[in-house]
Amino acid sequence: MGMGKITDRVDAITAISDERRVVAPPCPRSVKIELTARCNFNCSFCATGYKLRDKRDMDWEFYVNLLRQLKANGVEEIGMFYLGESFILPWLPKAIKAAKDQGFDYVFLTTNGSLASEDRVRACMEAGLDSLKFSINYADEEQFKNIAQVKGSLFQDLVKNVKTAYRVRQDGGYDCGLYGSYIGYDGQQGERMQNLVDKLIPFLDQVYALPLYSQADLVSVDEKQRGWEIRGGNPGRAGNMRPAMPCWSLFTEARVTYDGHLSACCFDHDGRFRMGDLNKIPFMDAWTSPDFQALRRAHLNHDVSETVCKDCVSHA
Repeated sequence: MGMGKITDRVDAITAISDERRVVAPPCPRSVKIELTARCNFNCSFCATGYKLRDKRDMDWEFYVNLLRQLKANGVEEIGMFYLGESFILPWLPKAIKAAKDQGFDYVFLTTNGSLASEDRVRACMEAGLDSLKFSINYADEEQFKNIAQVKGSLFQDLVKNVKTAYRVRQDGGYDCGLYGSYIGYDGQQGERMQNLVDKLIPFLDQVYALPLYSQADLVSVDEKQRGWEIRGGNPGRAGNMRPAMPCWSLFTEARVTYDGHLSACCFDHDGRFRMGDLNKIPFMDAWTSPDFQALRRAHLNHDVSETVCKDCVSHA
């Protein structure tokens, strides 16, 4: 049980090896697939609430064909999420099983936890889910209502569902890691979180902190005025942060949007980081497209002033 440390996996993905520090790196080991762009939260730190694009679900046939292609290209790990909340989907367990049936070594999922009920979690574990991580970005119900901007009872659902997931795993003997992460909005959030973390750590294999990302410079003005510490790029986890340039997410991990576009950014809420339409071209053609190569070259040269990344890294 437990799958070891999730931070080891995070650090492995956020480290750019020498062979990947090129404009056309090998096929990524990990790919996140946006099964849905919809989310039931409206978190102030997340640009999804700005409604900068349509919010729909991925076509099933496209998804299955994508899995086949990714497996043939050498991808090893599949994330069942990107910018949306995948537990919204009734067919999430089916999607997990399809990935495991294709032979992927590791299928993982991050959730806000509010919809991760006992029956849904059991179905996902039965389907072969290897890792379930809860984003626990709120110290208490008051902070939850202020940040998630939804009814406070969902915070209690989140806490309950973490504990229930542990019981489901234990009762069923499922080989699925259970993890938690939280955002350190400022220098005091870790202390605020300690009471909740102490309550939940018996039910989780590991809990770790993340910095507050600028989300491609889309973090709201309100959050900046609160004095929250915003970091440019995607520096990974708080305990082992990476430099903003070159940004690891361009070199080591891929993301596919619900409508089939390969994105260069972990926070592509408005489509400006699209590097190829996988409805029209193969995955590796998009991964090594001229636009993607040009963006990676700029990062390797530590000069993104003429690219879509310029505002994001200004927070570094």
